[in-house]
Amino acid sequence: MTSVPEGESYHLLKEKATLGDILETACDFEQAAFNFYSELQNKVSKPLRLLVQDLAEEEKRHFDLFQELKNNPEVSEQIGQLIKKPASDHRFSDYILLPKLDEVIDDQAVLQYALGREQAAMEQYSSLAEETPSGQIQDLFRYLANEELEHKKELEKRYYELVHSGGV
Repeated sequence: MTSVPEGESYHLLKEKATLGDILETACDFEQAAFNFYSELQNKVSKPLRLLVQDLAEEEKRHFDLFQELKNNPEVSEQIGQLIKKPASDHRFSDYILLPKLDEVIDDQAVLQYALGREQAAMEQYSSLAEETPSGQIQDLFRYLANEELEHKKELEKRYYELVHSGGV
């Protein structure tokens, strides 16, 4: 049996979380994203409204997927498992807190913030997919990592269009 130096066991344990805690944080993240994009719908320029509305609907769907998974009896025994927290965990958690939104918001600022959110989500879900045992939870993290990547690509496309149309 390998001996862990005194103080190291706390450090190792601190770097882990239960899948239940991780799913709860992911639910909070997706709910915050839904709230953010929903609140933005009437504050962005017309060309961005449809994109923001689509993103709100996607984030709501992600939240619902996490809720379904948390309540699924087939994964209940995995919920208590400890897994390593991703290096991106702190950055991901920061995006649960939403910025204060002014009445009129600059499209560039909206896109930059949204790009950061999507990047953090993609990194988090990719890392969690690597750490999570095979099964429905891992499949969901892989699926969501790909979804966030697609959101990021769409936002990058819109950002490029905005910058090169002279909108900045």
